[in-house]
Amino acid sequence: MEYIPGPLLKEINSPDDLKKLSKEQLNQVCDELRQYIIDIVSVEGGHFGASLGVVELSVALHYVYNTPYDQLVWDVGHQAYGHKILTGRKDQFYTNRKYGGISGFPKRSESEYDTFGVGHSSTSISAALGMAIAAKLKGEQDRQSVAVIGDGALTAGMAFEAMNHAGVADANMLIILNDNCMSIDPNVGALKEYLTDITTSQTYNKIKDDVWKALSKLPVARDIASKIEHSVKGFVSRSSNLFESMKLRYFGPIDGHNIINLVDTLEGLKNIPGPKILHIITTKGKGYALAEKDQTKWHAPGLFDKVTGEIYKKKFETPQPPKYQDVFGHTIIELAEQNPSIMGITPAMPSGSSLKFMMDKMPDRAIDVGICEQHAVTLSAGLATQGMRVFCNIYSSFMQRAYDQVIHDVAIQKLPVVLCLDRAGLVGEDGPTHHGAYDIPYMRCIPNLIVSAPMNEIELRNLMYTAQLESTTLPMVIRYPRGEGVLPDWKAPFAKIEIGTGRKLKDGDTIAVLSIGHPGNFATQAVRNLKTYGINAAHYDMRFVKPLDEEMLHEVFSKYSKIITVEDGTVLGGFGSAILEFMAAHQYNAEVRMLGIPDRLVEHGTLKQLHRECGYDAQGIEETAREMMNVALTISN
Repeated sequence: MEYIPGPLLKEINSPDDLKKLSKEQLNQVCDELRQYIIDIVSVEGGHFGASLGVVELSVALHYVYNTPYDQLVWDVGHQAYGHKILTGRKDQFYTNRKYGGISGFPKRSESEYDTFGVGHSSTSISAALGMAIAAKLKGEQDRQSVAVIGDGALTAGMAFEAMNHAGVADANMLIILNDNCMSIDPNVGALKEYLTDITTSQTYNKIKDDVWKALSKLPVARDIASKIEHSVKGFVSRSSNLFESMKLRYFGPIDGHNIINLVDTLEGLKNIPGPKILHIITTKGKGYALAEKDQTKWHAPGLFDKVTGEIYKKKFETPQPPKYQDVFGHTIIELAEQNPSIMGITPAMPSGSSLKFMMDKMPDRAIDVGICEQHAVTLSAGLATQGMRVFCNIYSSFMQRAYDQVIHDVAIQKLPVVLCLDRAGLVGEDGPTHHGAYDIPYMRCIPNLIVSAPMNEIELRNLMYTAQLESTTLPMVIRYPRGEGVLPDWKAPFAKIEIGTGRKLKDGDTIAVLSIGHPGNFATQAVRNLKTYGINAAHYDMRFVKPLDEEMLHEVFSKYSKIITVEDGTVLGGFGSAILEFMAAHQYNAEVRMLGIPDRLVEHGTLKQLHRECGYDAQGIEETAREMMNVALTISN
């Protein structure tokens, strides 16, 4: 399908082309850019509301600053679609998030305008500050560094650490606070209320505007004007002292959708040295009424009719398996109704983790702590000291940010926190910043930690049930993938799973497949297909990476000389490595092939495409087994 940009946008292939336009033409550019994003995302998919909310800001930044010499750092990254379109990727934008296409996030290897690769939140201020300090050391006094961070990302501790440093760094940088009261779900916590105080204080904003209008008519130096405004802030609004007290010169709040005012403001701020923060007010989904009204739903809605707003959903004649996240969300409610000590914690992912179901039904027992993974883990540990059974649900790639807390606050103290790692394994179109590739190696090396993975929805329910029993006295990891499971009829009665026990799903001879987690379903299909070639392969669902079912492994290595391990995690230090360690420790001798995520960064694409690329889908398992058994690709006579 061909996508045709508007007449002004059509001629913009770089920020230099944008700068040729008059300020009066920028409103039309914004309209065309917004429509171009709507046209393509509605048909091709991707994130939606975030980039619509910063159209004017994207245009203003590239109009005012000398990018890429001036360095622009976007936080999180799914707000950077307009930025990509304006910086030479307009004609490729339809490939966004597709296999072999451009990334859905800023990526240094993709464009010189992407100064810093992002995907997780709250890194922008630190990165931009590093760039600003380097510019100063190199004598590049005219070089500007700008960080764009949302109010949701500002809740993370890293953002405050960076601001604390920036205030005394004497570096030339600007922090733009994009305030829209949203991350994926509505923002939470004191900071949200804090910013609301500033934006809704009519007294402060009126006096601020009056002061600046009066000063603009007088030959008053900027530093005097700033001191006067600082006094106004301190007198009128205690809330506005936060940034000033960190020695960041605060400007705003201003309307982030007024392109002319944005350009004028940024032009003025370019001439003010030192660390500054500009507070802009925007609406996530701006320009598409339905996205403005339901911002969570339209964060990444999938494909939709841009005219009617109908979001397309696949229609099936038979019941379909649920998403693993929904199995978690409904199961924790069932367990909490039976066990009053159960609580749920998530860092800003109530919809993504489906903890929202519990938050709606049991609001006192389910907490969204904002984008604060470290706090989420240690909060869970604190609750556990008081006898609570906490299910702390964090995406696998986000759990990397709380690794020390898992060791220091949970494992060392043997607190029975249940760490539910959603999006474990490859996640598809979000790509390498979001793939949950590393949790098996980084969790299984920690003492006192149980590490498990369900093969299907019933196994997930039973692992959750087991984790909250009093007999489970150690912290436990339950990892499961993004997307659908395999069992439409999944609401079976709970059953305890003995810690460290696996399941033999099929007996065989000569060769065995050992799987962990959801890829066990790929193995089941492969083992079935191998019968066509006269290969009778065994299949074991190990269920636990730590502790391993050693009794079962003794059986495997005593009987089979060829073994395939299958996991949706990195093969370095992962489940397959654990099997090799067992083999070496017990002096077994077998040919072992490890299938999983290879030792390289896997780019974005559909899950099916990426599993195929990495070779641990059913076809990959089958091909590996046939190679090990010296069976040709075609059936022999």
